[in-house]
Amino acid sequence: MCGILAVLGCSDDSQAKRVRVLELSRRLKHRGPDWSGLYQHGDSYLAHQRLAIVDPASGDQPLFNEDKSVAVTVNGEIYNHEELRKKLVNHKFRTGSDCDVIAHLYEEYGEDFVDMLDGIFSFVLLDSRDNSFIVARDAIGVTSLYIGWGLDGSVWISSEMKGLSDDCEHFESFPPGHLYTSKSRGFRRWYNPPWFSESIPSVPYDPLVLRHAFENAVIKRLMTDVPFGVLLSGGLDSSLVASITARYLAGTKAAKQWGSQLHSFCVGLEGSPDLKAAKEVADYLGTVHHEFHFTVQDGIDAIEDVIYHIETYDVTTIRASTPMFLMSRKIKSLGVKMVISGEGSDEIFGGYLYFHKAPNKEELHRETCHKIKALHQYDCLRANKATSAWGLEARVPFLDKEFIKVAMSIDPESKMIKKDQGRIEKWILRKAFDDEERPYLPKHILYRQKEQFSDGVGYSWIDGLKAHAAKHVTDKMILNASYIFPHNTPTTKEAYYYRMIFERFFPQNSARLTVPGGASVACSTAKAVEWDVAWKNNLDPSGRAALGVHLSAYDAEAPLISNVPSKVIDSIPRMVEVPGVAIHT
Repeated sequence: MCGILAVLGCSDDSQAKRVRVLELSRRLKHRGPDWSGLYQHGDSYLAHQRLAIVDPASGDQPLFNEDKSVAVTVNGEIYNHEELRKKLVNHKFRTGSDCDVIAHLYEEYGEDFVDMLDGIFSFVLLDSRDNSFIVARDAIGVTSLYIGWGLDGSVWISSEMKGLSDDCEHFESFPPGHLYTSKSRGFRRWYNPPWFSESIPSVPYDPLVLRHAFENAVIKRLMTDVPFGVLLSGGLDSSLVASITARYLAGTKAAKQWGSQLHSFCVGLEGSPDLKAAKEVADYLGTVHHEFHFTVQDGIDAIEDVIYHIETYDVTTIRASTPMFLMSRKIKSLGVKMVISGEGSDEIFGGYLYFHKAPNKEELHRETCHKIKALHQYDCLRANKATSAWGLEARVPFLDKEFIKVAMSIDPESKMIKKDQGRIEKWILRKAFDDEERPYLPKHILYRQKEQFSDGVGYSWIDGLKAHAAKHVTDKMILNASYIFPHNTPTTKEAYYYRMIFERFFPQNSARLTVPGGASVACSTAKAVEWDVAWKNNLDPSGRAALGVHLSAYDAEAPLISNVPSKVIDSIPRMVEVPGVAIHT
């Protein structure tokens, strides 16, 4: 992931302003250590910190059209750039960068070209002919982006909040699937899929259609000119990503450059038996497996850095980001610059354990829609920023536009969890890859119960965080929390501790408003808490809060999982499913 920073129409074209833009852009240097670029046209500035994945030699930014009247700074990957180039036969390209098509598409199609892009992106396009500009963010918000407004009438754009928080009167998260234009001075949603209206779909479930759609989503993400690998925790989602990548890597351009043997990465506690599960999948797939270890204290020591880079005080996100942050540093040290990851599956298929209590298919479908729409505030934010902190890019095939279109058009009745019919969470995904003739994964991996990635280390990762917070937050502090933090008031010492650190880095009111809040159980929305009356008194983001569902639930109730033989269940280690994070629970 690259870092972009733009200051547009700031009424100041002085050298001092240019120096200030460069200074702020350097706050994003971790995102793009390979090159820095700055373009100025009058009182507008486009700055870029590049992480070179495609065409490292000539793809430096900003990028331009033929006469340089249109300039673009981009963070992202355009997977269909070769097909788009064929449509632009009358245009000449300066680089082989996948993002080089954007300025030329704008010339041909105007702002309506955005929906033609298949990939993940945030970009700012400046048209010097009339001094207008366009800003856009990808469909789901896989890439991070913020927008701010200055007192002088300027508009600020940054990949991270830290790039604009000190200089804007107000700033906010740029909404996914939207574009902002200087001509309208407002947002317009360019991404308008059928599921966005939350109407109930009715397409019958076809396992082969779903399988092929996901395989295509993974294969297109093998576009790279640099070393890459997969995050592999041994859970279902990351294991499927690794399996498909290993199966189709041979014959690709990436394989010709870097070899056909896939590299996989996992992090966990020293001696954790769950690391063995990830290694089992790696051995089954024949990957070159890299296993990294960390301690609970390592994680606690990294919390401040994590909050600074992730830019949130959300408890679940911080819990899950920390091991991913530590792992990303190790991966980058090996010379790897891109990884493929498994985020998004649970939101699309109703994979979180609280979905066991979905009362009907209509409620389940609406909840999945709400979860996907909020991904940019949670898992996408974590995956993007935890990796970008070390100049590593994460690609997420489950959030491919075409794959989401297929998966969200399926009659949600097929996604319902029905223990009497042997259907556990994400059953339709598991079934799609249950191939007896040419197995993708071992059966017990394919049918492992979902385990949320922030649960781990015998749950001592969470317990250790709580104990550490208790040393820094007193009972009296919690009693006064509503006066100190009236917005999203923390209700636990752990939440209060994170909030104190966040406010130290980002004291602006705009900053605290970028973080979502509300009641949640096991990562549910506030609406889904109503599915079970017992949850209202057990609000916790841990999967163990799904009482009566989780195999290690807080009250140790029996699990609602019956389609897997008990001897298989007994052999399944409890997993922490952030892709690449496999920690014994």
